[in-house]
Amino acid sequence: MSRFGTLGRVARRTLLATGLALAATGAFAQDAATGGPALLIRNATVHTAGPQGTLQGADVLVRGNTIAQVGTGLAAPAGAQVVDAEGRPLSPTLFGGITGIGIEEVSGEQSTVDNRVGLGGEGMDVRPEFDVTLAYNPESVLIPVTRTEGIGWTLLGASSGQGGSIIGGQGAVVRLDGSLDPAGPKLLFVDLGSDAARLSGNSRAAQWMLLDQLVDEARGRIAPDSHAAMLTPAGRKALGSFLDGSGRIVVNVDRASDIRQLLRWSADKGVKVAVSGGAEAWKLGAELASADVPVFVDPLANLPAGFDQVGATLENAARLAAAGVEVGFTQSGDASHNARKVRQLAGNAVANGLPWEDGLAALTSVPAEAFGVDTVVGAIAPGKRADLVLWSGDPLDAASVALQVWMDGRPIEMESRQTRLRDRYLRPQVPAAQGGLPRAYPAADAPRR
Repeated sequence: MSRFGTLGRVARRTLLATGLALAATGAFAQDAATGGPALLIRNATVHTAGPQGTLQGADVLVRGNTIAQVGTGLAAPAGAQVVDAEGRPLSPTLFGGITGIGIEEVSGEQSTVDNRVGLGGEGMDVRPEFDVTLAYNPESVLIPVTRTEGIGWTLLGASSGQGGSIIGGQGAVVRLDGSLDPAGPKLLFVDLGSDAARLSGNSRAAQWMLLDQLVDEARGRIAPDSHAAMLTPAGRKALGSFLDGSGRIVVNVDRASDIRQLLRWSADKGVKVAVSGGAEAWKLGAELASADVPVFVDPLANLPAGFDQVGATLENAARLAAAGVEVGFTQSGDASHNARKVRQLAGNAVANGLPWEDGLAALTSVPAEAFGVDTVVGAIAPGKRADLVLWSGDPLDAASVALQVWMDGRPIEMESRQTRLRDRYLRPQVPAAQGGLPRAYPAADAPRR
């Protein structure tokens, strides 16, 4: 048992004792004006992640599934559920990074991994029409584990995987609320650099040659029946939708020279991009800011895992933000099963020079704007979805826990497979001679803790 697991259990018991907790499956007042749930959270330290910044002793009123008002001294609608936050922090639900939550159940079991396509056969399989969101499972056991830690949404990423091409395919933001459909527009994923060189004849130089040819084909400069054509009709249409400046391409790339080449390429082709990884992005802060390219970094990447990351530093996020770059966070390893640790990444970035408000923005407003869901999530403001988290302390402190999470203004059950396993094995074992059951099989009516 980690001390954080114990802390979460104790903190939530404290919440119950002070009368702040809500029963997720119990009755919830209905707002007569909207027919949906009515909720007023009072006396909170509201981290809006928006223009209002942090508000002390503020209130948030929810009508239906959206935030209606943010201010002080707000009146509760008749019959509304009122929660006194007692000054505790309230934030939007946080971004879990670029993950495979819902499309990757067990990393080592291929039958449960749906974030990559490799059709086999001769040559490359370039399939920009491949869309990982079609395999999304809103009943994945990873979702409650992630959501009870205050993570309310993630970007499903497509990977080049084993085979295929440097173009992984399409993904989109999903809210971890149990719904099946994406919350925002599709994004295209591309892998560049040394790790993807095996997909381009073992040369990163060939990656730009291939990208140029694919752009020419999608724009009709290479006939579909040409021997040089690499795309299906659906692929040409899909890739073309990201070449008019309205769609965004997320490029996984680390080395500074490759990022510089990406900036030149995107400007020449009129393509909107975002950088994921960016271990050496700090070297190009001014150029990235000028090009309005957001960068999603792993603040714990401070060692050269390969020759593309020789310049990795714990100050990456701070240096980028100081240069005016919009900085977000994503994990570089096992991001799906450890999405809740993204708060630890943010805290480390702040410890290494990133302003606190920028650390929160990196998990809220920055990814929301970059990935086209800022009208839905990413801030506490009127009109946004009422996806909220009440914290025991600083949201960017790994010692703090989510006391209650609301999705669409409804309290979720703060329980997951992990908490149930924890509680099962915390119960005292009753010897079989005294009518007890084996430790793995507690009585069905045993009280939950």
